[in-house]
Amino acid sequence: MVGCSGSYPGPDSPASCYLLQAEHGGRTFSLVVDMGNGALGALQRYVDLAEVDAVALSHLHVDHCIDLTSYYVVRTYRPEGTLPALPVHAPAGASARISAASGFSDRSGVDAVFDFHEWQPDLPQRMGPFTVTATRVLHPVETYALRIEEGGRVLAYSGDSGPSTALVALAKGADLFLCEASFVEGVDNPPSLHLTGREAGWHAARAEVGRLLITHIPPWHDEDQVRAEAAREFSGRMDLARPGDVHTV
Repeated sequence: MVGCSGSYPGPDSPASCYLLQAEHGGRTFSLVVDMGNGALGALQRYVDLAEVDAVALSHLHVDHCIDLTSYYVVRTYRPEGTLPALPVHAPAGASARISAASGFSDRSGVDAVFDFHEWQPDLPQRMGPFTVTATRVLHPVETYALRIEEGGRVLAYSGDSGPSTALVALAKGADLFLCEASFVEGVDNPPSLHLTGREAGWHAARAEVGRLLITHIPPWHDEDQVRAEAAREFSGRMDLARPGDVHTV
């Protein structure tokens, strides 16, 4: 868990960023899922930035992608020399988004550093030892939940999503369900944007997951309240995502 704060970095955590690692070809393969604001600094605690093998972005909101701009600087200007183009799997428009945020007038610089691949919905894709399937979910911009499989184990990641039967299907039978819960019950939450804790628990229960890991709680909400709401719907093992925690799927 590199960063798990919802919508913006909190005092104790960067925004969304998760490091997945598995053995592949005699070495450790490192896949970074999302790279929100503040994530690049914390990521260096867990992996050498030159040894990241691929990046997967659920969507192009700032709290999930913007530190790719700083990563461009690292991969371009490091004293040891420019690094090879890094595969980045993302929604359409990622290159233009990162280029504009970096202040570039065209995409050539960013495209030389990152090898962008648009998600092909519901089509499994190989990333080293991982098989990753992206499914479109409910959010104001093009957003994907990810099903990541390796060695017979399954991690499902909600990305950002409102209530969605597609999310239930993607998470079906997952060993670990990393699910956002940005809203709380009892207020007039905008539709088709995020889940409450109760809704996260509902999706986990319907998907019959082995374990629920709640993430993307904004600093203005009480984590214990969100967890209590989730427990009303999901009776299985459940934890809150904490920066620096390591989970074995």
